[in-house]
Amino acid sequence: MLKIEHLGIAVKNLEQSNGLFEKLFGKAAYKLEKVESEGVSTSFFMMGDSKIELLEATNPESPIAKFIEKKGEGIHHIAFEVDDIHAEMKRLQNEGFTLLSEQPKKGADNKLICFLHPKGTNGVLIELCQEMK
Repeated sequence: MLKIEHLGIAVKNLEQSNGLFEKLFGKAAYKLEKVESEGVSTSFFMMGDSKIELLEATNPESPIAKFIEKKGEGIHHIAFEVDDIHAEMKRLQNEGFTLLSEQPKKGADNKLICFLHPKGTNGVLIELCQEMK
């Protein structure tokens, strides 16, 4: 793993949360994007070498909707940048971690992504992400 790529924060209302975080960070989000396959609308804020991703559910069955229903708004996941997501997924499986998908998926911000089950990571949802080439 190379670095923390971003922190994902689950929010109920992306537009209101963008306004809040714009005031907090003193700058606007650099990107707004919908990821239909994950049932989310996202925005990204650049913070030095890392990013903050805000995620709003676009349907009641999305993982973000379920997260907010269970835990409320807040930090949802930590994403780590990797050079080779396929190799890293295999390495982590060999180490005993449970992946939430067998193959990486297309995520927001031009990334291939895969999540590790939080039951094997002390309750923290970990995302692997690799820039799509």
